[in-house]
Amino acid sequence: MSSGPEDRGIDQIHVNVASPAGAYTVGNLAFFRYIVRLAEMGLPLSHADQEALDILAAIPHAFDLEAGEEGGLHFGHGWRVVPARGELDWPTLEATPKRLRSALERARRILWEHAARFRVSARDITSIEEELDAVYGILMRAEAGGFAVNVSYTA
Repeated sequence: MSSGPEDRGIDQIHVNVASPAGAYTVGNLAFFRYIVRLAEMGLPLSHADQEALDILAAIPHAFDLEAGEEGGLHFGHGWRVVPARGELDWPTLEATPKRLRSALERARRILWEHAARFRVSARDITSIEEELDAVYGILMRAEAGGFAVNVSYTA
């Protein structure tokens, strides 16, 4: 696999995107490294780009029961981190489909502008594009139904 930001020794990642209109699980480590954690690459970004990447960086680990509690950035325009409400619940990023789509599109653009710098492989590019298309489908259905989407990941 190509190099990327620190992956903390993670072999498997599942990014879950869900709403009453449908759900999709991204099981691709490249998507996590290069889209969800793009803010960790230390790129010089405009304010709007940084704001978009902050949304993706806020996606909580499903087993981080302290996500969304005191400290750190846990909300913004069109999104917020909802903390777990009990032992059988988990924290999620709740966002409007339009806001999440905008953040993903910005991350995609930023990644492609810097793909050579990070040596993103053709295989990773193809798999990220396929995953983005599937997530965009969920977001489109959620927006049509007037639903928010919830996002979290497990490793």
